[in-house]
Amino acid sequence: MSFAFNNPQRISTATRKRILAVAEELGYTPNTLGRMLQAGTTNSIGVLLPQRLAQILENPYYSRFLMGAGQVCDQEGYTLLLTPPLQDSVLKAIPYAAVDGFIVCGLEIDRGEVAELDRRDIPFVLIDSDRHEGAPHVEVDDRGGAREVARYLLELGHRRIAVLSIGPGPESAGRGPLGRRLAGIGDALAEAGLTMDDVTLAEVPSTRLEGYSATKALVPGRPTAILALSDVLAYGAVDALQELGISVPDEVSVTGFDDLAESAWFRPRLTTVRQPIVTKGRMAADFLISAIRGEDQHPHQTLGTSLIVRDSAAKRP
Repeated sequence: MSFAFNNPQRISTATRKRILAVAEELGYTPNTLGRMLQAGTTNSIGVLLPQRLAQILENPYYSRFLMGAGQVCDQEGYTLLLTPPLQDSVLKAIPYAAVDGFIVCGLEIDRGEVAELDRRDIPFVLIDSDRHEGAPHVEVDDRGGAREVARYLLELGHRRIAVLSIGPGPESAGRGPLGRRLAGIGDALAEAGLTMDDVTLAEVPSTRLEGYSATKALVPGRPTAILALSDVLAYGAVDALQELGISVPDEVSVTGFDDLAESAWFRPRLTTVRQPIVTKGRMAADFLISAIRGEDQHPHQTLGTSLIVRDSAAKRP
């Protein structure tokens, strides 16, 4: 039967027809994945995720990013496999993913996952990470975007600013996108004769509920502006302020970072930093498929950001 499906030239046409007829009668179909693995290719790419799937799907950022990656996969004939941590370990998940390469999201380059991919000689592209000379890398101008929105709040007269930052904690604050965004805020503060010691910093997971809870804790400090490092955190901040009867932006201004689709019709419409999330996903998949095919390696790519001024920020009251 194997010859009939895999090497039909080794048997006669009549024999192959009889075998296929019997297979159809028995309802047999060949194991496509097994055949792909035997051939050394799966026509599938994996997205190595830093958090559990439930947390990832709660964040609209990833739906936009996966939309971009999926567009390239559809065009090139690849499937897309989401690979969250296995038993809370991203490293453990790698051997169980039957893929030709990985888009690696939000992991520091000195962690074991990157070393393991290098050791296994698996093609990969880094997203939202520091640069690694052995692999393509796509990022946005996080520092410039955060500098621009912080400068905007300062120009509106705000000095009591609270920053809602994305976790996991201070040990990674100087690295990756988070470190670059905090550095951008520091740049703008320095221009105004201030430092990060002059702002209140709260680090929480990037969910709407965490933004809500953190803002409830920040309000007693009487900030006049909340600078959130993701739109989702900003939504939660506005939820909390409105529940407390605090007007946005008349009493407290709120800004975000991402420019998700909801930000344009959220009330008040959110002032935020736009990053090209779908483009980042498309570029990541395109770079990875080129690497899998052995084509010329792409260089590190930095995408621009822009400040989108809407209704959620105003002059200091």
